Amino acid sequence: MTATPEDRAWRTYWWLEERLAPGVRYAQVDFEERLVSTVRAGDTWLDVGCGHTLLPEWRASQERELLERPEVVVGLDPELAALREHRGLSLRVCGDAAHLPFAERTFDLVTANMVVEHLAQPEDQFREIARVLKEGGRFLFHTPNAHGYPTMMARAVPDRVRGLAARMLETRPTDDRFSTYYRANTAASIGEVSRRTGFVVDGMLLVRSTAVFWRFAPLAALELLFLRALAQPGLASLRPNLIALLRKE
Repeated sequence: MTATPEDRAWRTYWWLEERLAPGVRYAQVDFEERLVSTVRAGDTWLDVGCGHTLLPEWRASQERELLERPEVVVGLDPELAALREHRGLSLRVCGDAAHLPFAERTFDLVTANMVVEHLAQPEDQFREIARVLKEGGRFLFHTPNAHGYPTMMARAVPDRVRGLAARMLETRPTDDRFSTYYRANTAASIGEVSRRTGFVVDGMLLVRSTAVFWRFAPLAALELLFLRALAQPGLASLRPNLIALLRKE
């Protein structure tokens, strides 16, 4: 079978990553590990902004295994088309996280993967999530770090340029994007929003991820050298992704 240009680009990238920044890995791997350590047997679990998968496409068997652990898992998303295509969840609700259609103290766990950056008024959603969580319930989310270098680069260019970049770097249409606000995307802002909405911060992790410019070998090499430097604790604030675990007081 003939390798596609994308296949060749990935092979080149992995070769570079292994040599220039061997400790780097896709941030979704870190989030999956936190999910595995957070989800408990018998939990009632709500995944906000569930899209059409819980884990990346190639982690289907791990997703099935994880979903067997809780008693109930519900997915909520504003996009009906995504809900219809979800491969793992049978309980799916089309709705808005600012107006969750659930009773108080329904869930043990709420998760959100790459959702919080899209919240224009995150206090509204955090307060609703606190409402539907039981006492001591957990809110685990993964989101871009507002101080991370990819986010700062994206925010420095016009929206039209960001759309073109999304098409080139992420192989998706320019209109396949939601507005981003980054209003609860730093340790400080998350701490402040948490205090105002009934949460305490139980854990915060800043993580590196696969190079943004993986398709373009010369740029990928430079980025990987920078990602290698970000392993230093003093540069952690520039890491691209953030994983937070909050607990309802």
